[in-house]
Amino acid sequence: MKLRDIARNRVSAREFSREEIDLGNVLYAIDVARHAPSGANQQPWRFIIVTDPKTKKKIRARCEEAEKRFHENPPENIRRFLLEKGITWRKPFLTDAYALILVFGRKTAPYWIQSVWLSIGYLILALEEVGLASLTYTPSDTSWVHEELGVPEEYVLQTIIPVGKPKHAASVKERIPLLDIIFCGRWGSPCVGLGPQNSGGE
Repeated sequence: MKLRDIARNRVSAREFSREEIDLGNVLYAIDVARHAPSGANQQPWRFIIVTDPKTKKKIRARCEEAEKRFHENPPENIRRFLLEKGITWRKPFLTDAYALILVFGRKTAPYWIQSVWLSIGYLILALEEVGLASLTYTPSDTSWVHEELGVPEEYVLQTIIPVGKPKHAASVKERIPLLDIIFCGRWGSPCVGLGPQNSGGE
């Protein structure tokens, strides 16, 4: 399957079955992620894989505690989004998914945030390639990881990625047409002559 097809087919999963998965596929995805470009080739990413139910339960409790506080008084635009999507402070995917991948960045490295998120992009596409569902969940508070998981202070949690088999099939979200997001030469200038036959997609 071409990379574009993998990207098109990927959807975020918020409900997971508790079915066991092959952790070799998770390692494969992280191996792909570590080949992402990074500022000054510092490779500032680090990953923790969690499958122990007790540890996942602790992580969920810590996250939900912070989410409760955030949901009490979010910015108005965020409040509308949460209501529209039916998103609450409860995060069952943190215990239902067979594995969690916690992705950290070393904050002393140049362009560390950009570098880590490039690797996350590689990671979720690789998970899709091997047939695993995922979600990039960014906790409202990440300070607890240092005490709870022994993470050095110079590393910052960027996302928790639940990984596993989806509980339900999800539909692919509609995307803005390709030529509506591309300009040629300067902002607002349409790319005349570019079409699906030349650009590799709609």
